[in-house]
Amino acid sequence: MDSAGGACSAAVWASGALAARRHQLMARGQSEQLVPMIAAVMADWGGSFDTLDAIAVTTGPGGFTGVRIGLATARGLALARRLPLLGISSFEVAAAAAGEAERAGRTVVALIDSKRDDVFVQTFDAELGPSTAPAELSLGALATALPAGPLLLTGDAAGAGLAALQAAGRPDAVPADAAGPGDAGVLAARAAWRLQQGLGDAAGGAEPLYLRPPDVTPPKRGGAS
Repeated sequence: MDSAGGACSAAVWASGALAARRHQLMARGQSEQLVPMIAAVMADWGGSFDTLDAIAVTTGPGGFTGVRIGLATARGLALARRLPLLGISSFEVAAAAAGEAERAGRTVVALIDSKRDDVFVQTFDAELGPSTAPAELSLGALATALPAGPLLLTGDAAGAGLAALQAAGRPDAVPADAAGPGDAGVLAARAAWRLQQGLGDAAGGAEPLYLRPPDVTPPKRGGAS
């Protein structure tokens, strides 16, 4: 399940393939849509939670509320069904959305919308191994922060990143065909790959990945009575 970014999605991976998937773009409202969407996907698949091997969820970065909703829902289901829980970052899901042929010979740049004038960034090699730590960068800093050579941009901020790189004279950057908000179908495939490789929760468990504090304002103290 993925509710960390500008979409809400759920999927089931079974017998080496995507068995069911639902995906809806939305800026907000994941808290109302995620659980019914999971139920719909399970009905589409026709199986039960008792036959699942694990549950996977994106850990962010992304919208603070969306990340928390996804994690809380996944943890509740995993606890109730006594299933392993895999947490995979939105960066890894964005990178994995790019096809193998697209990735060949390029540095994969996962760009996540921060809802500000900067972006969340992490780079991967063509085999989806992380080559840098997650970071928050201004769009103007991308051209000098990213490595030289061909770049493949993916994630929901790929368009903004491409415009910034072109403006800075980096013609070696191209967008991935599947650049966009997170997709639980990609997450499910990546989780299945992790389980097959015996990696389990090698990504650090299902803990939220926040690169900055939430955008909240503490309530003002009331006046003296």
